[in-house]
Amino acid sequence: MAEPLKNQFGADKPATIAGMIANVYPPFDVDAFLADALAGYEALDLTPRGRQIAVALRTHLPADYEEAVDILIASLGPKLASTESFGMAPFLYLPHVTFVATYGVDHFESSMRAQYELTQRFSAEFSIRAFLIAHPEATLARLRAWVDDPSPHVRRLVSEGTRPRLPWAQRLPAFQQDPRPVLALLERLKDDPELYVRRSVANNLNDIGKDHPALLVDTARRWMADASEQRAWVVRHALRSAVKRGDPEALSIIGFDGAAEVRIENARMEPEAPAIGETAYVAFDLIHAGADAQRILVDYCVHYVKANGKTSPKVFKLKTFELTPGERTAVRKALSLTQ
Repeated sequence: MAEPLKNQFGADKPATIAGMIANVYPPFDVDAFLADALAGYEALDLTPRGRQIAVALRTHLPADYEEAVDILIASLGPKLASTESFGMAPFLYLPHVTFVATYGVDHFESSMRAQYELTQRFSAEFSIRAFLIAHPEATLARLRAWVDDPSPHVRRLVSEGTRPRLPWAQRLPAFQQDPRPVLALLERLKDDPELYVRRSVANNLNDIGKDHPALLVDTARRWMADASEQRAWVVRHALRSAVKRGDPEALSIIGFDGAAEVRIENARMEPEAPAIGETAYVAFDLIHAGADAQRILVDYCVHYVKANGKTSPKVFKLKTFELTPGERTAVRKALSLTQ
């Protein structure tokens, strides 16, 4: 079983934050802050830990928000040097973005400045949503300006922070209803030089497609016209949920026209009755039954049993095959049954 994320955000993190603040603001009462930040800390999960530290920061930093957020900005460490392989280190700033989202909505400019700095060290994709809800036009105007920022972390904030269905975050119902303001931002980022940003663009468009499937298809078709390989990847990644649903238009855009002419034979599970903790293997023979060569996309669906005994299906990618008429290929997939 994977170690809980909260275990990597232990009691040393509030102490580190306190030291960073005390270095730039000597009146900071480190002991009192730590007493509040660590009260009942072990019982809390990751997000509540970040929230409790943010509350403690509000208590022990100056009462004036503008002064408090300036101290937080001054205390920040170096910016992220790359766009990959961050690990848990940037989560040090989880309390900082929580602080801004919780206490800074009525202080637009200073909070935007804080998020601009924080997103280059962690991510402000969660905190920016409070401002998109409270100040949609002003926040969108700022994001439009950030589309051309030199920092890929700032450009990614534009696409990731506006995702209507960002996981583990509050949804943005206004953008679920009308995603056109978001699409205008994505149009400007779809050919970003950083894969880190383009991946976020694809994830956002995938989100949009869950509420507006026709708009997803129309946008994907338009983007595929004279697309570079980089943009074609964005489109394929954005269509992944539609493809898993078997949407024929989405499949057509990525080159799978018409029904697959195949037979499945010799389907089996190895072992026949696998136990939790084991690895199961799904195996079968795939035979092309058509008269012409065909490119075939194969996915598989696992029905997970929930706590209430009901099942929840989840579709996974398997493999793409190029088969000639009558060709047979053996397929085998390992499924880990660890909890």
